[in-house]
Amino acid sequence: MSDLWVFGYGSLIWRPGFTYLASYPARLYGYHRALCVYSHVHRGTPERPGLVMGLDRGGSCQGVVFHVDASLREDVLRYLREREQATMVYQERLQPVHLLERRGGSPHRVQALTYCVDRTHVQYAGTLSRDDQLSIVNGAEGQSGVNPDYVIQTEKALEKLGVHDATLKWLSVRLGG
Repeated sequence: MSDLWVFGYGSLIWRPGFTYLASYPARLYGYHRALCVYSHVHRGTPERPGLVMGLDRGGSCQGVVFHVDASLREDVLRYLREREQATMVYQERLQPVHLLERRGGSPHRVQALTYCVDRTHVQYAGTLSRDDQLSIVNGAEGQSGVNPDYVIQTEKALEKLGVHDATLKWLSVRLGG
């Protein structure tokens, strides 16, 4: 059994929820971060959906890659599948992720577990205007808490990484962040 690498681009950055050996700033090519998933569980309900991040096709995404020891691989996979696949809106994939900061003997590129949005899923929101995003996020709440907190925490975590997302900043300011 080999070590596991997990790419975080949204709440995994600030709330991974699993034990890991190290984390590194990283970039995934071919996908970008977007508020493009209607949340029916964690940040909303089927009756009042919220919005959460998805990795959508095109561009690139800077986030964090987590290095998980092989002995924890199965437990972390079980946890992530329960968390990320509650409604099967994501496709679980191994993708090449480039580390932006290397420490010690860390590799330059790793095959990391990613959760890419399934564009054919009913919860795929596609591209929404900022005003539509604000309207959906404001007031939505699910099992993991209120949707505005998710957006604000993600924006703050990205800022700490040096990632400036104009739309998330715009939303965060209007949501009280």
